[in-house]
Amino acid sequence: MPKSRIRKKADFTPPPAKQATNIKLTNRSWVAPVMLALFLIGLAWIVVFYVTDGDLPIDSLGNWNIVVGFGFIAGGFGVSTQWK
Repeated sequence: MPKSRIRKKADFTPPPAKQATNIKLTNRSWVAPVMLALFLIGLAWIVVFYVTDGDLPIDSLGNWNIVVGFGFIAGGFGVSTQWK
């Protein structure tokens, strides 16, 4: 019986590498410390307000001190959206 021809496969050549499309990577190492700082400032603001029976941090704001504390906390959440 006659032998069939051996078909040789072509050597694999990887496709040419795609060039990076000018992706701008920014250094966001500031995000985590700022986020945690805002959380802690907001928490401390509210705790100080309750512990001092409304005399501190700013007496003239009255109960709006709670809103200021939650504003710092909301700012921390806003900064957290930049974290990658």
